[in-house]
Amino acid sequence: GKHGESFDFVFVDAEKENFIEFHEVLLKLVKKGGTIAYDNTLWLGTVAMSEDEKIEDKWWKKRKPTLEFNTYIADDCRVESTIVSIGDGVTLCRRI
Repeated sequence: GKHGESFDFVFVDAEKENFIEFHEVLLKLVKKGGTIAYDNTLWLGTVAMSEDEKIEDKWWKKRKPTLEFNTYIADDCRVESTIVSIGDGVTLCRRI
């Protein structure tokens, strides 16, 4: 579209279930060398917990989509990425 590759930086704080879809759209909108930041990617630490450590359902239910997103980003060769353990975790993706 007319906004293709026109952004240097995007911050995403939205429903975890849609992060992968957002990522696919944003890769078309962010310039090469630009950054996409995804909020809450440690999700209260649940991404590092075992099933035995399960916490309250309202938080636990977002664990699976967050884990799936983290794996998706780690395997995405279109970006360089890292999870910064500030607050509830921020994943920074640099488009290459």
